[in-house]
Amino acid sequence: MTEPDLPRMRAGRPIVFLTHSPDMFANFYGDRALAALREHADVRVNTTGTVLADPAALVRAAGDAHILVADRSTPIAAAVFDAMPNLLAACRVAVDISTIDVPAASRAGVLVTRATPGFVTAVCELALGLLVDLARGVSTSVAAYRRGAAPPLVRGRQLAGATLGIVGYGAIGRRLAELGAALGMKVIICDPYQTIAPGGPRQTGFETLLNDADYVVCLALSTPDTAGLFGAAAFRAMRSDAYFINLSRGELVDEQALAAALDDGQLAGAAMDVGRAQDQRPSPSLAARADVIATPHIGGLTLEAAEHQAFDTVQQVAALAAGRVPDGAVNAEAATKWQKNLSCPDSP
Repeated sequence: MTEPDLPRMRAGRPIVFLTHSPDMFANFYGDRALAALREHADVRVNTTGTVLADPAALVRAAGDAHILVADRSTPIAAAVFDAMPNLLAACRVAVDISTIDVPAASRAGVLVTRATPGFVTAVCELALGLLVDLARGVSTSVAAYRRGAAPPLVRGRQLAGATLGIVGYGAIGRRLAELGAALGMKVIICDPYQTIAPGGPRQTGFETLLNDADYVVCLALSTPDTAGLFGAAAFRAMRSDAYFINLSRGELVDEQALAAALDDGQLAGAAMDVGRAQDQRPSPSLAARADVIATPHIGGLTLEAAEHQAFDTVQQVAALAAGRVPDGAVNAEAATKWQKNLSCPDSP
């Protein structure tokens, strides 16, 4: 099939549509990044006031844009690429591109990019907060005081000397292992795709980690192989005085099995920043439990982490406008529309 002639970028300035709703913009993009983006492109913003979850709504709002700069809550389905002949690229302001139909983008000749993980420090700091809360009951005491009750005196647990089991040894896992060791924790790692150098944390199998750890932190990648990784068998393998923390993705956990394990006293408690509710937030039924500490997917929600990823997309748009393949491209070989645009006389 022959590609239609495309309207060209005016003097190297693409039309960019920023998909963020007001809340997403305030939390995950911001005025500084928007001003920088406008140095390289004619930028239109989402004025609907809502997340553009429906493909038709996204197409209507984006119009004839050359580039979508999309927040994590906005899926980009095949129908979007089919309905936007001007579209040259889709830049995700996140690492996770699972809700972008990359094969469909490639078939349409549209480049897809992702941001780099600037949230490592932020997520690790939240992990430390959850560890302390589980060990010392901070939020339980706060909640009691706020409702006018005197919290009971409960002997806490010391993190120093306890065993921290980390499942998944990527960038966050490596940093959390360092922080755990700095607190005096014994750190053990399970990741079949990593080999830990001598002198690093002890590497174990999955069941051994579950048996040995006082705190089990899920940081594994979400893949078809890891879906439901933490199910009934995994929770049975953990000690009854151990805690489970999920900072990865909701689909890695069988939530019914987790609830049953808590009900049966197979676990001392759990903490989570992710779950199976909308936007990867913890499910309300789990988050409401007294033995669960839940936060609404805020692991990377700091100014520093958000601006890191927002400015990644600024640099990607700048590279596209200048005729360069941007860092973070995931299907550069399929970006035929962008390549065709570069060949026209009024392109940069």
